Amino acid sequence: MKPVRHPDAPEPGELLGAHYGQCFGCGGEQPHGLHLQARAGEGVSLTAEFTVRREHQGAPGLAHGGILATALDETLGSLNWLLRTIAVTGRLETDFRRPVPVGTVLHLQAEVTAVAGRKIYSTATGRVGGPEGPVAVRADALFIEVKVDHFIDNGRQEEIQAAMSDPDQVRRARAFEVNP
Repeated sequence: MKPVRHPDAPEPGELLGAHYGQCFGCGGEQPHGLHLQARAGEGVSLTAEFTVRREHQGAPGLAHGGILATALDETLGSLNWLLRTIAVTGRLETDFRRPVPVGTVLHLQAEVTAVAGRKIYSTATGRVGGPEGPVAVRADALFIEVKVDHFIDNGRQEEIQAAMSDPDQVRRARAFEVNP
């Protein structure tokens, strides 16, 4: 089924913000995290970027492949803001096309390609040298819609309690509540 942007989704160009301060991908409270920033695009798409820092290298001077996969996963997961759906990664297939040096800004573009029941299919690319530069990494993903209980039942209670007492986190969680 063709994906449909939720009517209450952020407007095109709007910064999506972090879904959780301690998230390695988008959280501002992670000193070595990606601090990935995503902006809503048209339809069910978005753009994002992050700068590869020394902390992100694998081979000397180059981004670690796992970090690049994390950036793709975070970008793809951010698409769920546009559907107003809570979902987790079910599958992430990543292709590495060229090395990404430390100091490079990786420009990411992602879109939802289909929705089938609880399954959300999406694709993303990461480019170097600008949004129109050569593709360095790409990924296809399957996300599975879950209820918030998935995190409560499986997360460490200390972090769950901290998140539930954070007014910003509660506000973000309420944004996904469905009205009866």
